[in-house]
Amino acid sequence: MAVSGPVEPGTPAAPAAPSPAAARAPAPEHLFRPISAEDEEQQPTEIESLCMNCYCNDMNREVVKTDSATTRIPELDFEIPAFSQKGALTTVEGLISRAVSGLEQDQPARRANEEAIAERIDEFIVKLKELKQVASPFTLIIDDPSGNSFVENPHAPQKDHALVITHYNRTLQQEEMLGLQAEAPPEEKPEEEDLRNEVLQFNTNCPECSAPAQTNMKLVQIPHFKEVIIMATNCENCGHRTNEVKSGGAVEPLGTKLTFHITDPLDLTRDVLKSETCSVEIPELEFELGMAILGGKFTTLEGLLKDIQELVTKNPFTLGDSSNPGQMEKLQEFSRKLDQILQGNMKAHFIMNDPAGNSYLQNLYAPEDDPQMKVEHYKRTFDQNEELGLNDMKTEGYETGLAPQR
Repeated sequence: MAVSGPVEPGTPAAPAAPSPAAARAPAPEHLFRPISAEDEEQQPTEIESLCMNCYCNDMNREVVKTDSATTRIPELDFEIPAFSQKGALTTVEGLISRAVSGLEQDQPARRANEEAIAERIDEFIVKLKELKQVASPFTLIIDDPSGNSFVENPHAPQKDHALVITHYNRTLQQEEMLGLQAEAPPEEKPEEEDLRNEVLQFNTNCPECSAPAQTNMKLVQIPHFKEVIIMATNCENCGHRTNEVKSGGAVEPLGTKLTFHITDPLDLTRDVLKSETCSVEIPELEFELGMAILGGKFTTLEGLLKDIQELVTKNPFTLGDSSNPGQMEKLQEFSRKLDQILQGNMKAHFIMNDPAGNSYLQNLYAPEDDPQMKVEHYKRTFDQNEELGLNDMKTEGYETGLAPQR
């Protein structure tokens, strides 16, 4: 969707002579409607205001500009590219002021390093500021492939002759920019690709600062187990990093319980895949970590224990002046014993219980049994199937009986 329209200079407001009726009318007792809890028809009070800079309302139209919108002013050959600014609810004047602020932000550095460029930008900023005075008409174009931008029509529901709205079909490049999968032409058959040896990348936004970022995705085959999907995001703007592991297969017919006896510091170097449905237990510490906590992780046993230690000891609900002293002592004791396990000074059992059967602990003796590891497969309970959403899932014969019986 593209929205465009000329912005014309307004006539300065002149004080109108009061009519005789208005002169005789008594002044209202209250400017605002009295507030009462018993009044069910409370409405916001609207007071017409005047811009004290230009003495007119031409620049006061509300504008909704999304991240994917491109803003152009042809008279100045000026363009704000898509995804260069966050979406905003503003006015035409606010849109121009935001552009001016963006250009002025780095001017001190430009004047020190590139004086000629800084002078040209200063001249352009003056032209942008003149637009806010509406000294001459100009055209504002907002081109949004997502169709979610908006410019207010002050004459609604009547037609606004200064506003032109054009709807169009997105191009393939615009579909890709928005992350929408374009349909391939019928005559073209996409070639099947082996993705196991490739790192796929797709655009996303940083969960911390919302800056554009890229997520890397890789399909990895774990020996003597199954395929998993590892996704990692690294934001170049704020440095935030995230990683997530998803199982590449379906839910196993049986749940899996892995019990590993930690006896040596080298045991902590074993690879661990903890799925989102896996719970962790360390009996010697009287500790249990429920499913979905810490999410899916592919790391080492040492890395997982350190993540658990950070999760428990840095919990904001257990720190500060309001914390329970007895609880603090228990946390310190837990952290001390966990340090002993990490340093190899304490033996412990590490138990992973995954009802979906998608967790893994490296077996150094594979394909033979590991003397330090006990692997148990069990039938899931009704409650475990309920948590996994399997009780209401029908995978066989679902084609029949769908139509209601009449």
